[in-house]
Amino acid sequence: MIVVGIETSCDETGIALYDTARGLLAHAIHSQVAMHEEYGGVVPELASRDHIKRLAPLLAHVLAEAGIAKEAIGAVAYTAGPGLAGALLTGASFAEGLAWSLGVPALPVHHLEGHLLSPLLADDPAQFPFIALLVSGGHTQIMCVEQVGAYELMGESLDDAAGEAFDKTAQLLGLGYPGGPALAKLAEAGVAGRFKLPRPMLTSGDLNFSFSGLKTAVLTVVRARPLSAQDKADLAAEFQEAATEVLATKALAACRQRRLSTLVVAGGVGANRRLRQRLDEAGKRQGVRVCYPEMALCTDNGAMIAFAAAQRWLAGGYDAAREQQRAGGFAVRPRWPLQEL
Repeated sequence: MIVVGIETSCDETGIALYDTARGLLAHAIHSQVAMHEEYGGVVPELASRDHIKRLAPLLAHVLAEAGIAKEAIGAVAYTAGPGLAGALLTGASFAEGLAWSLGVPALPVHHLEGHLLSPLLADDPAQFPFIALLVSGGHTQIMCVEQVGAYELMGESLDDAAGEAFDKTAQLLGLGYPGGPALAKLAEAGVAGRFKLPRPMLTSGDLNFSFSGLKTAVLTVVRARPLSAQDKADLAAEFQEAATEVLATKALAACRQRRLSTLVVAGGVGANRRLRQRLDEAGKRQGVRVCYPEMALCTDNGAMIAFAAAQRWLAGGYDAAREQQRAGGFAVRPRWPLQEL
């Protein structure tokens, strides 16, 4: 079966085609970074309007790239939450309308489940069960994954997520939007250790996180005195060291706790090279295989949505969605805990 995946939870419009027999056929992403850059962050109304403009052309593009006729589509999957309400509604409306016109099922997908399963699209995918470190946008969580749909929350951020802390720290250093990649690039020119920043909850004895204090520590340094370009690079390097040390330490502690030898890392912060280096080095010492999605699939994308929907469909997990579609209704959930699946 060929599944279309539609992702519009925030500031990227993603559409992909996934075949349950042949794998990923095509995918395309339109990023709104340039549009939101002048505002220093995502403007929800502008994001929603831009999704409306991009969806139909992107669908035509991936169909042409895969050489697939629209009539060959067997199901239409879309992100139903969590995310920005207006952005979610644009994708859900488009998907439900497309599914109705083709007479095929419309399959709502949890955004974080898409990220969670995205490393399984790799040529040599992870095998269940595994520990997952989800570091996506406003979410930082450690999950124990037994199989598709069986997720146990082991730890999460009690305040700012890691991605939010990266972005807010980047703002404090006068960097552009999006802040995370800009901070990571600046850190390459810096020397960690010149400034001493805390490693919040590193030794808390649990698997929870807290990054607001780390951001506040950066603010204290910034306000203390004017910073040179090198000062900012060194501060960025130290921030990155602190954040990635906490993330890597807790993720691998979860592997030890459950005696699992596979760790899956997913979400935008999972593209951070220093985090990957730390996890690879520590994983090797601990005998843990660390798996990542392709770099192109770390950010929000339609491929992960199509794949997650296909896996749930094959497992028979869409009875409720089919009933809702027959009743002629659909809904989005801007707030939707993953453990409710």
